[in-house]
Amino acid sequence: MKIINTPIKDLLIIQPQVFRDERGYFFESFNHSSFVEEGLDLHFVQDNESKSQKGVLRGLHFQAPPFAQGKLVRVIKGAVMDVAVDIRKESPTYGKHFIQLLNEENKTMLWVPPGFAHGFVTLVDDTIFSYKCTNVYNKASEGSVRWDDADLNIVWGVTNPSLSDKDKVSPLFKDFISPF
Repeated sequence: MKIINTPIKDLLIIQPQVFRDERGYFFESFNHSSFVEEGLDLHFVQDNESKSQKGVLRGLHFQAPPFAQGKLVRVIKGAVMDVAVDIRKESPTYGKHFIQLLNEENKTMLWVPPGFAHGFVTLVDDTIFSYKCTNVYNKASEGSVRWDDADLNIVWGVTNPSLSDKDKVSPLFKDFISPF
C-alpha cells in the first residue's frame, strides 16, 4: 500500500498493491494492521455502497459532530470524479477542494477525514461506489454545501447533473456555518 499526501493536510490518496495475473486481480482494500503501520489507526463501523448512472452527482455531504465521519472511499465498478472540501474553520486550506479520479482500473482510494464535505460525480453508467465510515449515519447530524457554489469553484465537468432534492437546495458556502 502506498499513501500519498494531497495539498490538503490529512486528506490522503491510498494506492493499494494490486496483484494481477491471467485470472484477474486481487488486493486488500482494507487491512487494519497495514493501515496502522502507515499511521492510520482507523476504526470503521459502517460500510455504504451506491450504484449510479452516468452524470449523477452526490454531494457535497458531511456529518456534524458528534456523528462526524471519516470515509475511506473507492469505486468497485465504473468511474467517478471524487471531491473533498476542507470545512475545518481553523485549517489554512478552509474552503479549498481536492479532486481525484477513482475508477475500477486504478483501484485508488481516498481517505476523507472528519471535517470535510465530500461528493462525487459518476463518469460512466452503472458505477458502484463504496465507502467505509468511522461513525454511523445520523439524520439530525447530516449537512451539505451546494455542489455548484461559485466560491468553491469546483469544475465538475458536467453542466446538468442528476441531483437529489436535498442537493438542489444545499446552502451556499458563504452562508454555511461549519460545525468543525
